[in-house]
Amino acid sequence: MSDSIVRTRFAPSPTGYIHVGNVRAALFPWLFARGNGGKFIVRIEDTDQARYVEGAQDLILETLKWLGIDWDEGPQVGGDYGPYVQSERVERYKQWAQILIDKGLAYADPYTPEQVDAFRAEAKAAKQPFLFRNFRPENPPVWDGSMPLRFKVTDIKRYTWNDPVMGELSAGPEALDDFILIKSDGMPTYNFAHIADDKDMEITHVVRGLEYIPSIPKYLSLYEALEITPPVLVCLPHIMAPDGKKKLGKRDGAKSVTEYKNEGILPEAMLNFLASMGWNDGTEQEIFSVQELIEKFSFDRVQRSGARFDENRLLWMNGQWIRRLDIDDLFNRVTDFWPESAKEVGDERKKQILQLVQDRLKTLADLPMLSDYFFTEPTVDWSMITDNKQLSKLSTDQIVDLLNAAKNELLASDFDTDAIQECLNHLLEITGQKPAILFSLIRIAVSWAPFSPALNDTLAVLGKNTVIGRIQLAIDSARQ
Repeated sequence: MSDSIVRTRFAPSPTGYIHVGNVRAALFPWLFARGNGGKFIVRIEDTDQARYVEGAQDLILETLKWLGIDWDEGPQVGGDYGPYVQSERVERYKQWAQILIDKGLAYADPYTPEQVDAFRAEAKAAKQPFLFRNFRPENPPVWDGSMPLRFKVTDIKRYTWNDPVMGELSAGPEALDDFILIKSDGMPTYNFAHIADDKDMEITHVVRGLEYIPSIPKYLSLYEALEITPPVLVCLPHIMAPDGKKKLGKRDGAKSVTEYKNEGILPEAMLNFLASMGWNDGTEQEIFSVQELIEKFSFDRVQRSGARFDENRLLWMNGQWIRRLDIDDLFNRVTDFWPESAKEVGDERKKQILQLVQDRLKTLADLPMLSDYFFTEPTVDWSMITDNKQLSKLSTDQIVDLLNAAKNELLASDFDTDAIQECLNHLLEITGQKPAILFSLIRIAVSWAPFSPALNDTLAVLGKNTVIGRIQLAIDSARQ
């Protein structure tokens, strides 16, 4: 293992989509490698063939690319330590297994599942924990690959190790047991393959979830048996469900990152959000660029407790990032989010409207709701007035009078943003109404949308003829 170059890895299993927990497991080692001038490796752990999902590997890699998490070695990139797909490394695992066999530290497991169940029942009857090492075969057959190969743990002792996040940890002999190295189908188990791979690929820091802590003593015993100096073992606290009571699961919002992408979340916001879940730089700063995250990230600032998944915070953060984009960049990103009504509209007109609604976007997917009425006549929906706490107090006559006053004043306006604002201010004086009532009524009458940008800007972009026509339509509708 290299003492001078940091080498971290992300080793997903292609068993389905990549969700937010998976991404953080990639993000933290990536930030650490980038911040320390190291290398980040992607390795595909596909030895569990029963759970393999066709196309999952490509989806994982495309998700990493979308997020900007690049890798120095691995699939699609290559490198000096490949192959980087475990199913292509089977012969290498046999070589590592032979080292243990030659040392007398691995044996063929001749037992059937029924026999193992009987051993487990025997241990339960004796009120003892089931440990396979207590039922080892006295004279195991020579391993020929037709049955599982097990590691023979011989040094039964307490292990103590230091985790950069969780601090000093330890476990006694009860955590040590004989475990399967290679299954009867010829594929290695995770417990064996990742140790061999990390050694072959000179990984210096292994970053994974808290759930692996109980298995680390087994890993340490195997490191010793293979005479390997362990890498730094880092365990990250879970991302918790919104209620904070359990690990985030699919039922609690652990959606595919692709879903968030399709819902209009920016990659910068997703990275920022996940980095800040369980980590901070000791300040009140919340919005971090990728470069700032790389420069500031360290494992000693990762909290030991789980971080709650708060989708509302993700939406807030996404809105902050949308506001930071220049209009040309944002325009390129919203290509697939325009309403159908904008299909035949020119780019300059769309940019004008996009610039107007930019500050109101929480996600790119909000664009149709905030812009559709600029491109097509909206549908009159009086529930938007009757369901409004303040507007619902107005009688029909009051609504008509206010809209008529607005129409007459706006007709005389020069209709640029400044002139319209003067007109609106004058309307407040002559009607005696509050802005929350008058401006809301005008906004609804011209857009029939739940949200819109600043009223003077909205009216200016719609144009005088459209605004007057829509106000008159609202008046006619009110009288019906």
